Amino acid sequence: MNDILQLKGHFEQRRNPNRPGPRNLPAGQTVKVSHLIDLRNQLIDLVEFWKDKTLFSKALVSVHYTDVVAKSNRIKDLLSESVNGANDSIVGAKFSETEDTVRHIITHCIKQETLKKSISDLNTCIDILNSQFDGKISVETIEQINRNIISIEGLPKTKFVSIIVDSHYVDYFGIEKDIDPIENRSVITLFRTDVRSIEIMRKIGISETKLQQLDDITFVMNPDQFDILREQVPYLVAMSVSDITEIPSVDFEKEKYIDSEFPIPEPTNEPVVGVIDTHFDKSVYFSDWVEYVNSMSKELPIEVQDYDHGTMVTSIIVDGPALNPRLEDNCGRFRVRHFGVAKKGRNNSSTIMREIKKIVSENKDIKVWNLSLGSELEISKNFISPEAAILDQIQVENDVVFVVSGTNKSEEENGEKRLGSPADSINSIVVNSVDFEGNPAAYSRVGPVLSFFNKPDLCYYGGTNEDRITVYAPYGKAKTYGTSFAAPWITRKMAFLIYKMGQTREVAKALLIDSAAGWKKTLLASKIAGYGIVPKDITKIIQSEDDEIRFVISDISELFDTYNFNIPIPVYQDTQPFIAKATLCYFPRCARNQGVDYTETELDLHFGRIKDDSIKPINNNIQNDEGMHFLKEGRARQLYRKWDNIKLVGEELKDSPRARKVYGDGRWGISLKTKERLNYDKRPINFGLVITLKELNGQNRLSEFIHLCSLRGWLVNRINIENQIDVFNKAEQDVEFE
Repeated sequence: MNDILQLKGHFEQRRNPNRPGPRNLPAGQTVKVSHLIDLRNQLIDLVEFWKDKTLFSKALVSVHYTDVVAKSNRIKDLLSESVNGANDSIVGAKFSETEDTVRHIITHCIKQETLKKSISDLNTCIDILNSQFDGKISVETIEQINRNIISIEGLPKTKFVSIIVDSHYVDYFGIEKDIDPIENRSVITLFRTDVRSIEIMRKIGISETKLQQLDDITFVMNPDQFDILREQVPYLVAMSVSDITEIPSVDFEKEKYIDSEFPIPEPTNEPVVGVIDTHFDKSVYFSDWVEYVNSMSKELPIEVQDYDHGTMVTSIIVDGPALNPRLEDNCGRFRVRHFGVAKKGRNNSSTIMREIKKIVSENKDIKVWNLSLGSELEISKNFISPEAAILDQIQVENDVVFVVSGTNKSEEENGEKRLGSPADSINSIVVNSVDFEGNPAAYSRVGPVLSFFNKPDLCYYGGTNEDRITVYAPYGKAKTYGTSFAAPWITRKMAFLIYKMGQTREVAKALLIDSAAGWKKTLLASKIAGYGIVPKDITKIIQSEDDEIRFVISDISELFDTYNFNIPIPVYQDTQPFIAKATLCYFPRCARNQGVDYTETELDLHFGRIKDDSIKPINNNIQNDEGMHFLKEGRARQLYRKWDNIKLVGEELKDSPRARKVYGDGRWGISLKTKERLNYDKRPINFGLVITLKELNGQNRLSEFIHLCSLRGWLVNRINIENQIDVFNKAEQDVEFE
């Protein structure tokens, strides 16, 4: 086995050199005056609707697009109130799905005068089309206008063209007000307007003293309160989700046990993992390894069964391999700081969310957290749950990672069932379960999230009804199953990689994804198994086969293009006998009020050979090839995972693979192109990249690669288990000063 390498070198940073050219329609498209008339009339109807609404002065307008639209194809002049275009006024986004199509619906909050101005501009464009272009305009005509071959009167040419292009991508304008009632206490998020949401609640008769507010636009409401909201201002409701998290009883089988079966030494300097769950029973044999904190209100009684789930989960993190020798992972034992935040049965999600935020902020020393709680209700297709949004925010702000169970469905439920919150957390590692033969467990639920994001991320052995996981409960050893007991095994591996191997959370996550995916024919994630099953033994993750070169890179993307064209790949007989794959992970900021457009930052990965001073990507990524290709947003998301925070690109390992042609001196390159969804300046973002090269002739070329990298200025470090653990142990030793 080869050690994985850590490469440290200099990445160049540059701003986007390309400036957008004149706007135009897609090839072969036209816009007819009848469509502009329809759009104008819809805006006139909206002016009429909003003119007598007095709770706030602005207007909410939903733009129904003809497709999933890229940021560059969203409306720019229609509904615009700033030099940045209409993007600044977006307050929500969702998808409209049919059997054949997926389309964007993006909601704006604008001044009513802006509505009237857009109507006036459309009237002018209608007059121009009728008087100068016989009621229809084409790509070729717009090209002539852009080149000043044809002149127009009534509007500046750039504005006229922009409104025509805006209109092409818009199906119609409307208001979102078809709101279903709620049956239980729920978390309600409103569209942001120019008036504080709490003031609007007061004006429509919902007392703020009886209203729990999570943030400036999110409230916890009972059905009676929501009925008032739904009756008076249905157009203000952006999203709603139940506030009830149902924690079912654990299905377990007690075993006859003897404490001496599980001798355990006293803890020393082992890493500390955070567990947020139901409560922990301090009478178990490994209690010295666990610091337990009751984070619930002291007024709430804790019953015997409230200790079961949390104690079982923590038993795996502390001493899982002793309980399950067939799942020996060589990660050792871990100490746990266990926070009891829930009871068996019904819990308020909003209370748990608030407590989790407080717990993480007060325990900065913990970098890896296990959360094996989840809702029985399915996630929405159009927005992230409040619980998941809190986890995503916490991870961005605190440099931590959550490992979350993929939630279970009951034996009585047939067919597919979508994941339950917070398994829709985009930044978290979401884990589903497989049996010991590697088949998806019958109780596992399915992704994706927001109709796009690959969830779950990974799967692991969580047992089945017939072949269960061994855990330790308050009453002794027990047999059970569920995604709750698959996730802690991944938590152990993340803790090992971060604490003992010294890797960043981005690299550690990428290593797990990379190891699970292997060299499959397809690198797309499964909606039930994620990228695959993580190897049991940690050495399989931090070592590679003798014919493989695997190296990790972590750095910061600061500008539009973060690149290095200086990776030397060995050459043999005038070819490069390798296939390659690359896994990229990063933790983007997210905005729940943006609905399906949830992640704010996109890192577009280009990796491959250097040809003519540019990268020839191994996955033929044509994004950012200006002027050469037209790629629809939906296809970019499907082919290149645009806006996903995990990118896995690579090649299939075929029966008779061919060596690569060498370009120039054989260098390869990496380029990360950064896009911000909203009109923010580029914000630095950490990334972790794992690259694997497989030698097609079975030769070990690791030493040659290290030599070539050293010659090109890379600092190369072998990630060796024994050496890294020695470093960890010495760093954790107490130093006494005389």
